[in-house]
Amino acid sequence: MQSSPESGWRQSGSAPSLMEVFRSIPVNGATPWRRFLAFLGPGYLVAVGYMDPGNWATSLAGGAQFGYTLLVVALVSNIMAIILQALCARLAIATRRDLAQACRDAYPRWVSWPLWLFAELAICATDLAEVIGTAIALNLLFKIPLELGVLITAFDVFLILWLQNKGFRWIEAIIIALLGVIALCFAVQIALADPHWGEVIRGFAPTTDVITNPNMLYLALGIIGATVMPHNLYLHSGIVQTRAYGDTLPEKKQALKYATLDSTLALMFALTINASILILAAATFHKTGQTEVSELARAHELLAPLLGASIAPTLFAIALLCCGLNSTVTATMAGQIVMEGFIDIRLPAWMRRLVTRMVAIVPAIAVTILYGEGQTAKLLILSQVILSFQLPFAIVPLVMFTASRRKMGALVAPRWLTVAASVIAAIIIALNVKLLVDLATG
Repeated sequence: MQSSPESGWRQSGSAPSLMEVFRSIPVNGATPWRRFLAFLGPGYLVAVGYMDPGNWATSLAGGAQFGYTLLVVALVSNIMAIILQALCARLAIATRRDLAQACRDAYPRWVSWPLWLFAELAICATDLAEVIGTAIALNLLFKIPLELGVLITAFDVFLILWLQNKGFRWIEAIIIALLGVIALCFAVQIALADPHWGEVIRGFAPTTDVITNPNMLYLALGIIGATVMPHNLYLHSGIVQTRAYGDTLPEKKQALKYATLDSTLALMFALTINASILILAAATFHKTGQTEVSELARAHELLAPLLGASIAPTLFAIALLCCGLNSTVTATMAGQIVMEGFIDIRLPAWMRRLVTRMVAIVPAIAVTILYGEGQTAKLLILSQVILSFQLPFAIVPLVMFTASRRKMGALVAPRWLTVAASVIAAIIIALNVKLLVDLATG
């Protein structure tokens, strides 16, 4: 059904994605603190995507090869993420659409369907990283062969179904608890590694080496792809709508304030985890000349002798497993939002999960069997670079929608926010073009 031209949308929105949890969580607390707590949660589901197993590979490789230099990339990409996720919340609250629905309702099919395919590709690349990371964690902790571990990850669908039946707040609580375990594991490992804090601080300062060194640029782009993840833009714009805020302008403004605060705090937490991985690699591997470490299993193997503590590898593996489990839940939701939003196909959760996971399992098993465990790190890093190439196809529509007063009404993005987001999109596209040129010219 066509919308009126005044709405700014080509067609009217259909039923919301994640219908089973849409506006299921009340937010009318007696005090501002209670209202904020009611909004607390979606940001941490989004933060999961900023510390998934694919991020580990790029951060480990970056820290091992270049020490603390790429910390500035982690910081810049995190600032990018905060701005973009704030726009996602703004789009959802202003229009009652997630990003996938907005693309479907704003563009003709010959535009929206390719965007859907690109989004599905990004989710498959995300899932590939989770499959490999979780399988490696199972191997490190329980000595399960990598090929068998990859197959076991297909059955995590039952965990997701169980969580969904418990309610959305249960999902948020379990994910936040696992994030706490990850933080504790890294706190202990960083304390054991005893990094040079002066060099850590200098690592957050900008340097031209990131642009002029092709190897550093490749890893930097991987870090951006692993940090600012396309599927997170769709995910956040969907799960913000689990909150039962009202439809009046004051209620929407309050919802936007709390949702933005929630995602900003969660992403600052994600930055500490991402920086910890890179700092651990720099203080442990780069410092001792182990500059080629990028495989998760190799990093696990070296931690005990280099740190002098047998508990360090176990903590590393536990944190990796928690990351894999968390990412599994959020990638499934993102996949559901993308499929329902773009093409309005509503599959059962278990079917959606198995289809996505099978697409990721095939290349993971093929690479493991043909090339062995040593090549999994290259596949992980490649998956993150694929994500970075897909980013503009999600960011550009997001920036355009939130800058349009016809589409957003009174909650249109301020000019400074649109300019900042446009600069972010331009930087990512420019980095992608430069990387393509570097790869083409050898």
